[in-house]
Amino acid sequence: MRVLVTGGAGFIGSNLCKKLLAQDDEIEVRVIDDLSSGSLANLAELDVQFFNGSILDQEILSTAAHGVDAIVHLAALGSVPRSISRPIPSHEANATGTLQVLEAARANHSAHVVLASSSSVYGKNPTLPKVETLQCMPMSPYAVSKLATEQYALAYAECYDLPVLPFRFFNVFGPGQMAGHAYAAVIPVFLEAALTGRPLPVNGDGEQSRDFTYVGTVVDTIHAALTERITGGPTNLAFGTRTTLNELISMIEHHLGRPLDIVYRERRSGDVRHSQADNTLLRSTFPGIEPTSLDVGLSATIDWMTRQLPTIPAS
Repeated sequence: MRVLVTGGAGFIGSNLCKKLLAQDDEIEVRVIDDLSSGSLANLAELDVQFFNGSILDQEILSTAAHGVDAIVHLAALGSVPRSISRPIPSHEANATGTLQVLEAARANHSAHVVLASSSSVYGKNPTLPKVETLQCMPMSPYAVSKLATEQYALAYAECYDLPVLPFRFFNVFGPGQMAGHAYAAVIPVFLEAALTGRPLPVNGDGEQSRDFTYVGTVVDTIHAALTERITGGPTNLAFGTRTTLNELISMIEHHLGRPLDIVYRERRSGDVRHSQADNTLLRSTFPGIEPTSLDVGLSATIDWMTRQLPTIPAS
C-alpha cells in the first residue's frame, strides 16, 4: 500500500510515519510538507519519499499523490489565536488545502482519505460529552476551517463516492511535540517552562478542561483505519477524559517531584471552556484500540522532553 501523509514532518505526521514503517514492510510512505512548522529532523532515518512543498501547490501535490492508495491529511495551519489574528491564511491552508487534497485523491482512483478535523468545531455548544451528532457552533476562524475540512470530505463522499474518514482530534500530546513558538500546545508549553525553571503560563483561571489524547493512541487508530480501509462520518478521536489545566499542573508536579510556579493571565479569545469526547462511535469502530492514559503518556512525554532541554535540578 502506498500512503501519502500531508504534514508528515510535523508532530503527529512524523509519529504516524514511524508507526506505518514499523508495522508493515509492505507500506510505502510519502510525505508532503512545506516545513513551516514541521522539520526534516522528525523524519531522520525514516524510509520516506519526501516532497518539500505546500498542499496549495497543485503541481507538487499531484506529483506526491500520483499512484497512492491512501492519503492521511494532517497538513494544516493550527492555532485558534493565529486564526483570529490572521483568518485568511487559516482558511486557505485548512479549507482550500483540504479541497486540493480531496481533488488529488479523486484523481488517483478514489484513494482512501483519512483526515484531521478538530474538537474545536463544537465551539460554544455546552453539552458534555461531545457526541458527533451535536450541533457545531465554532468560535474561531480555525474552528470554521476545520468544520469546512470535514464537510468537504463528506461532500466528496456523497458526490464522487470518495472513501473518507474525518477524525476530530482532541488535544493530542506526546513525544515530538515541542513548544518554542507563539502557538504551541499547552502540554509542551507547561513542560518546557517546568524543565527550564520558568513559571507555567495559564490563560484564564486554569479550570478549563480538556480531553488529552496521547499521540501513540492517535497513530494506532489512524493505522487501523488505513489497514482496514474504514470510512464514515466525523469521529471523535479521544476517549472521554476530562482534565482541568490546574489538575494537569498537579500531575506534572507529581512527576517532577517539586512544586511549580504559575502565572495566570487573561483568558484567550476563542478558547472553548470545556472539552470532552463521547467515544461511543470510536469504540464501536475501533474495538481493538486501547488508549494510553494521561498519566502514562505524560511520563513518556516528560522523559522525551527532558532529553531535548536543559533541566533544573529536582528539589
